[in-house]
Amino acid sequence: MNKRNHKRHSQAYQIWERFSRNPSAMLGLAIFIVIVLLAVASGFLFDYDTVIIKQNFAERLQAPSLAHICGTDDYGRDVFARIMYGARYSLGISFTAVLAALLFGTVLGSIAGFYGGWADMLIMRATDVLMAIPQILMAIIIVSVAGSSAGIIAFALTLAQIPKFTRVACSAVLRVADMEYIESARALGEPGPMIIVKHIIPNCFAPLLIQTTLSVATAILSVSGLSYLGMGIETPIPEWGAMLSAARPYINSKSYLSIFPGVAVMLTILALNLMGDGFRDAADPKQK
Repeated sequence: MNKRNHKRHSQAYQIWERFSRNPSAMLGLAIFIVIVLLAVASGFLFDYDTVIIKQNFAERLQAPSLAHICGTDDYGRDVFARIMYGARYSLGISFTAVLAALLFGTVLGSIAGFYGGWADMLIMRATDVLMAIPQILMAIIIVSVAGSSAGIIAFALTLAQIPKFTRVACSAVLRVADMEYIESARALGEPGPMIIVKHIIPNCFAPLLIQTTLSVATAILSVSGLSYLGMGIETPIPEWGAMLSAARPYINSKSYLSIFPGVAVMLTILALNLMGDGFRDAADPKQK
């Protein structure tokens, strides 16, 4: 057992070591850390009621300057402050949805891959049905029926992401289910759920981590897309997609209102994709 734990720790260290030698992956990690820190700091730097949502028509539609580095919107609110605060919504909803999908998808995929038979057939057929529906379309349907609160949006994205994690987990489980240490655990009489939790899931860490990173990027794009279409987070809440939607009337005359929230979305997705590619390369045995 100690040898297996040491091997797992060694594998995690090797993955991180190879990841840290990848310049593009480290660039993505650095960008993402900065975005997260700005999101956290916004709660301490800006008061929500007086800075983020309060209207100040005396300063409306001001171009970027030293006083307002990203300008002000049509209600006189500081765009940079709203972008920083908006990261809390975009990242919060996306991470909640993806972590929930990771949990449920890993459990379902592990059951399907480990037990096979009717469990595998039932779970994978349900997965096929869900994967046949585009993620954004599923989210639109659920939001249209249940409402556009943050919780409903997170639920919709969770439901849309579960099939991906289920397939990744099932594939990873099938690769390790016949290993000698799994057979030894079975021979010693360990119950199936214990084998899955103690021995199988820890060895499926790499593909699930890659899928998590890429899924967060997809979720952020979906959250922003729903808000842009008017079916997600609504103004005055400073979600990035909602800010882009509100900037549409000024796209020619005050283009900065669209550029800065768009850059925030682009940089976040770029950072996550660079990290996902980096983890994929680091976990690839050919990179050893």
